[in-house]
Amino acid sequence: MKNLLFNDQAYIAGSFQLNEDFIIQTSLLACFKIVTYNHSRTRASYRSTREELRENLNNSLLNYTSPAIILADLGFFQSEMDN
Repeated sequence: MKNLLFNDQAYIAGSFQLNEDFIIQTSLLACFKIVTYNHSRTRASYRSTREELRENLNNSLLNYTSPAIILADLGFFQSEMDN
């Protein structure tokens, strides 16, 4: 009996397209957040929401975690020699 091999190029291309669309939308959202915060710093009309925008930026865009911490949490470094 022959082993059937399926051509999954359409599935792979579709998943890449979905990932690319997600990255584009996420970067546009980040850009809009930064532009809105910059407007709030220069214009008096955003004065009431400036703190809310600052908290939004700090909670969503400026929460950087170093790769070493993520690898350590996943158990990548198994012994003290690897650190």
